[in-house]
This record gives sequence, C-alpha cells and structure tokens, in this order.
Amino acid sequence: MTQSDQKYDFIIAGAGSAGCVLANRLSADTSKRVLLLEAGGKDWYPWIHIPVGYFKTLHNPLTDWSYKTEPDPGLGGRSIDWPRGKTLGGSSSINGLLYVRGQREDYDHWRQLGNAGWSYEDVLPYFIKSEDQQNGADDFHGTGGELSVQNMRAKRDICEALIDAAGELGLPRHNDYNGATQEGAAYFQQTAKNGFRCSTARGFLNPAKHRQNLDIVTHALVEKVLFDGTRTTGIAISVKGAPRQYTLNPGGEVILSAGAIGSPQILQLSGIGPGALLQAHGIPVLKGLPGVGANLQDHLQIRTVYEVNVPTLNREINVLWRRMMIGMQYVFQRSGPMSMGASQVCIFAKSNPDVETPDIQYHFQPLSADKPGMEMHPFPGVTLSVCQLRPESKGRIEITSPDPKAYPAIHPNYLSTPKDQQVAIDSLKFTRRLVETEALKKFVVREHLPGPGVQTDPQLLESARNIAQTIYHPTSTCKMGSDAMSVVDDCLRVHGVQGLRVADASIMPTITSGNTNAPTIMIGEKASDLIANRE
Repeated sequence: MTQSDQKYDFIIAGAGSAGCVLANRLSADTSKRVLLLEAGGKDWYPWIHIPVGYFKTLHNPLTDWSYKTEPDPGLGGRSIDWPRGKTLGGSSSINGLLYVRGQREDYDHWRQLGNAGWSYEDVLPYFIKSEDQQNGADDFHGTGGELSVQNMRAKRDICEALIDAAGELGLPRHNDYNGATQEGAAYFQQTAKNGFRCSTARGFLNPAKHRQNLDIVTHALVEKVLFDGTRTTGIAISVKGAPRQYTLNPGGEVILSAGAIGSPQILQLSGIGPGALLQAHGIPVLKGLPGVGANLQDHLQIRTVYEVNVPTLNREINVLWRRMMIGMQYVFQRSGPMSMGASQVCIFAKSNPDVETPDIQYHFQPLSADKPGMEMHPFPGVTLSVCQLRPESKGRIEITSPDPKAYPAIHPNYLSTPKDQQVAIDSLKFTRRLVETEALKKFVVREHLPGPGVQTDPQLLESARNIAQTIYHPTSTCKMGSDAMSVVDDCLRVHGVQGLRVADASIMPTITSGNTNAPTIMIGEKASDLIANRE
C-alpha cells in the first residue's frame, strides 16, 4: 500500500453537502493542511449544473451511487431506488435544489435530548452565515454567503391554483417558510444562482480549491479509518483500485462526511459498530457501538397523480419541437422549465387538528411520471406528492461484506408503526380535500393515482404501500447524543475513540421537518467551528 509522505491536520471523507463546507472553512486556516476525499469524480457532467438536470443525474452511475433498499414489508415487499450523489458536491449536485430548513421545534428538540449547542437559536447563525439570500438579509436570512438561495423562476397558473386551494383549507400563502413559521403554501426557494445549480461544490469548494493547503482526491473509495489503539492515525483508501494511505499529524482528525449510508458503512468497516454484525464479517471490534447504522429515518413520499385539462410539462417534454423551445428559453434567458427545481410549490400542513406543528409536506410538480427521472405520462398530468415530516418508523444500514466496494444492506422499515400508517391515510384524504376545492377542481379531469376506486382506510394504506417512494432524505444513522444508541457526542466526536468525528445528515438525532440539504450544510458549518475551536 502506497503511503503519502504528506501528513494532514484534517482528513475529510466525502465531498458532499457537509464535506465541501468543511473543506472551505478548515482550509481557511493556512497553518492547517486539509485533505478532501471523494469516491465519485469531478462535477464536470453538464447536467449537474442545470437545475432540471436531476432527471439526467438520478439513476445515472456516473453521478449516483444507485443504491437499492432491501425488500421492505412496509412497501408490500418492494425494493426501491435510493439515489445518493457520487460526485463533488455529493447529493447537493443531484438533488432537486429545494432549500428547506425545517421547524424551530426540530432543533429545540435536539437540545431537549441533551445536545448542548443545537437549539434553534444556536444553529440559526450558521444557516445565516452560509446564505446569499436573493430577498435580502433579515433576522432569519443572510447575504454574501457561499450558498445562493433564489426564488423560483418558472410559475404556472395551476401552481397559483394550488396555493389558492390551500388557502380555502385555511393555509395561508407564505412568503418565507424558512422564517418565523413554516405552516402554509409557497413557492419553493432554490439553491440556484442565475439559473444554474448552486451545489456545495460550486458554492464552497470552487472558491477554496486552489488553496495550497487543500488537497482534493477524487475516485477515492474509503476502505477504513486507521487507529493506534483507539486513537485515529489516518485513513486507508483506494483510488481507481490502487491502495493508498494518508496519515494525520499529531492531534489531527478524520471527519466522516460520507452521508447517512456511507458514514456508518465506513465506521462498521473500521471496527466501530454492532459487535455481532462486525464479527459476522470477520472484522475485529475496536469499539462496540450498537447505534452505528441504526435509527435510520427517511421521508416517504406518497405520489398522487392527476390528469388535468391544461398543458403541463408532460406535453412539452414529450414533443420534440416543444423541447427545443424549452432549451432555447433556458439558453437565452436562464428561465423556463429547465430552470426549475424538482418541485415548484410546497405546502406545510397538519394531517389532523390535534397536531401542534405541520407534520406533512407537499411537493407539487406540473408534470407526472411513474417515478422521478422516468418517461412522462402521455396525458397532461400533475403530481401532488405528500410526505410525513416526522416518521416514527426507524430502519438500519448494515454492511454485507468486509469489502468496501460491496454495498450495505438498507432496511428502511417504512410504515411500521400505527401512527405512521394513520398519517399516510390522513395525507391521502387531505390531498383529495385540496383537489376538491373551488380553486383546483376546475383543472382536474381524473385521479390517476391512487385512483377513484381507493376509498376505505385499509385501501388507502395499501395504496400508499404500493405507490410510495423515498424523497431522498436518509438521516440519523450515526445519531448525536449520550444514550446507548448514540454514535457521536454533541461535538460530533465518535464515542470511545479519539480524533474521529462525523459531520453529515447521519448525526441528526431526529429527522428535520422538511428537505434535509439545508440542515446538512448547517451541520457542516457548525462542525467546522467545533473542530477549529477544538471543542
């Protein structure tokens, strides 16, 4: 194995949503040498940078790990796709560009669980620090940061009708769901700049990549973290199959930012995790932590589809000359359908009156397909996708081999609790109430999914099991805390070893109430401060 002569103060495994932030912030101290490792390649693929390009990057092995879950009982035994970014920028380079922070109560709950420094008032400054908000600075937003957050550039009459429909059900039109309150209907804010995607690679890594104290290695598959006793000494990787080792300076740290799948996999391969699992694969147990890979949480979207009587992107994308017009509109104006994120309108609502804060979220798209990235339906369709924001169901990630190239087993365990099942039923009923409003029903021809024959609660639940998909928000597999199932403390240090931290969505004690990219970037910001301050 080749060992690099260069030693580093910080080795970051994963150049994704948090990893690029860490690389930027930690390399700002020119006295520290920083190494950033990414298993994918450079973000040269043109479709990464075009907002609607997620149709080309999802399920594409060039940019997507293309994970699949194990057959899940909660989904009728189905195995579903789990896309994760495999390029500089990670999932921020292939996601839907939707900027959602979650609710104040999410972070206050983290603090109530015993995680000092993670209340809403504690983390808000980090959201503000990153942000370059098109609408200007205020008590909740910042300008001049590396992450450009801009307004939706493409709007349609049917989007306005949906917002009006929400109003008929008592949900106000919202100008800023990332501000004081979340409940209501609004156009999504996007991580975009002048019509292009603003991934963390573009926003944070590009300005820093030429620093003399920052090295970036792509196609670098992490094999394991190296230890002397319980002290981290470096990392072992393979670059296009060639083994290599990198060593830390005394007092240096390895930071895992490989995501909710990658980070627990690396820990398990390194001998940190559930003892019986590691022993079953012949891996010596360095530190038995049963929570590594456990506590997996995700947002499950139930994608309802309606045929409508107005043109949608189905017709525009399925006809060659219309696609050409869309392309010209984007090339010359940086607007139109190609400037859109994955969804246009969001609604944050309560599935029933007894809920204190919104517990369901809608993603509305003026298009329809069997699943994202697939061929559009032949009729003009729209998609009203709804997800439960705070599911009780928890799954797990488990290695299947000591070979780091072998994908881990993903057991989401969706819809496994009575509460989650009831919210799924209530969500579908809420969707139908939206469609039956005066504002929206004049546009609707028929319900395509789940279909008018699905009426009773058991039928609704069964339909949810059959049509639901991930909305790409896996979290919590290396959760922060001090209980027996926690993996890191509130400074993100892995329990029981020295010089090793985790900083990505896997450390969330509980999933946030909304899309998870913005909170993951915040985690990268806060982790940078914790590390720089030696906390």
